[in-house]
Amino acid sequence: MTPLVCSETISELLRILAYEKFRLSEGDQKSLLTLYLPYTEIVKLPKPQPALAVKCRDTNDEVFLHLAIKSRAAFLVTGDADLLVLRDQAPVKILSVSELRDRLL
Repeated sequence: MTPLVCSETISELLRILAYEKFRLSEGDQKSLLTLYLPYTEIVKLPKPQPALAVKCRDTNDEVFLHLAIKSRAAFLVTGDADLLVLRDQAPVKILSVSELRDRLL
């Protein structure tokens, strides 16, 4: 399994890593990204992105659905409640982190 990213999800990851609760310096944030990216596959999303068949409560999360759909990902792994509530409606399988862990063990 290879994590998939696009420029939009990388930007969102950087935004999230800057949250105060993580207490990461800007250098630590960039270091984490530098360590992570070599293990990913980069996908280019179309612009503008097509309308989704489902409505996400947090529009910042829509890019993850677009990425999973465009790349024909086997599944989208998330801990985000706004995405997890879509699991019965989304055109891609959505797993929680614990569900992925259970699959791998």
